[in-house]
Amino acid sequence: MPGIDESLLDAMRVPGARGAAVVDWVSGLALGVVGEAAGGDHEAAAAETAEFARAALESRSFAPEGVGDGPEADPGTAPPVQDVIVTTPDSYHVLTFVSTPFDSSVFLHLWLDRADGNLALARIRLAETANRLVLG
Repeated sequence: MPGIDESLLDAMRVPGARGAAVVDWVSGLALGVVGEAAGGDHEAAAAETAEFARAALESRSFAPEGVGDGPEADPGTAPPVQDVIVTTPDSYHVLTFVSTPFDSSVFLHLWLDRADGNLALARIRLAETANRLVLG
C-alpha cells in the first residue's frame, strides 16, 4: 500500500496533471506536494483548497440522508462528500477525500490542464489512489 509520496507520483501519471497534493483540511497544511502549485505557492493552494473542502464537508446540503452533522458524525466512516470538482477556463481541480479506519481529515488535490486532461479518468484514478493511500 503506497504512502503519500508514491500516491502523489501516481496522481501525476494522470494525463494533463500539473500538480498534486495531499492536504489536511482541518489545518490547511500540505502533507506532501508534487509538480506545480495552482497560483504558484503550494502552501497557499493547500490552505485555500482546505477551506473549500471544509465548506463542502460541513454543508448539510451535501450530506447523504441519514448521515449526521458533517465530518464529526462518526470517526472511521467515509466522509459525507467523495469529491469536489472545480472547473476553470483552463483547468480542472479535483479534491478527493481519503477514507480511513480513523477520523481522517485528508484529501488529495489534483490540478489538471483542461486541454490535456480527462476529468472522468482523473476522478476514477484519484479515487483509486485515495483508496490505496496509507497514512501514518
